[in-house]
Amino acid sequence: MKDSFQERIEKLKIMRESAKRRNEMYSDLLKFDDKNTRRSLSALTKAPAPGKKISKIGFIMLWIPEPTGITCAVGGPMILAGRYLDKVYNGAKISDVHNHTKDSFSTIHDFKDSVV
Repeated sequence: MKDSFQERIEKLKIMRESAKRRNEMYSDLLKFDDKNTRRSLSALTKAPAPGKKISKIGFIMLWIPEPTGITCAVGGPMILAGRYLDKVYNGAKISDVHNHTKDSFSTIHDFKDSVV
């Protein structure tokens, strides 16, 4: 019985070290001083969500009163296109990856404390 717990603890230690290294790597990425690197990292930390913006514009166009109905004909497809882009486009940012790693690390730590 004790051997299976030892094996699990060893696996948790390996997972903890991996999460710790990954967390340190992501925090070190944000310390670059190069101007071009900083610009591309800021683009990653402020990733746009085009689907939501297109959907909002589509709803606005759908509800604008107009006698010819052109905005209604354009608004509906824009809403559908925005919803499709929300499903297809990955708007993940570096902070999302960092937060997910940090949550995984704390979960592993909590589990280890409850086992030991």
